[in-house]
Amino acid sequence: MRISICHCLACQRRTGSVFGVQARFPTEQLVVVGRSREYQRSAESGNILSSHFCPECGATLLLKLDIEPQLIGVPVGAFADPDFPAPPASIYEEYRHPWVPLPEDIDHLY
Repeated sequence: MRISICHCLACQRRTGSVFGVQARFPTEQLVVVGRSREYQRSAESGNILSSHFCPECGATLLLKLDIEPQLIGVPVGAFADPDFPAPPASIYEEYRHPWVPLPEDIDHLY
């Protein structure tokens, strides 16, 4: 499992927050059960991101990137677990709101 904080503008729009936090799991480790609706968009990088939403409440259930078909991202909030591990990395910090503090002991990528 890889966990990261994403500050990109598209993640900010998708979450309605100043960043998104997701855990990525190898596809073969997850079993997806139930219905979802899919929305595809191009990321700032040009890659295609598929977001899967609950058709009942609209919550984001999982995310897939076309360039990483071996991984499935799950928003950390979907686990509703305050003891979920902290993210070891932060990405797309060029879009970070300067008033959002980040731990110094994590990887700062992109």
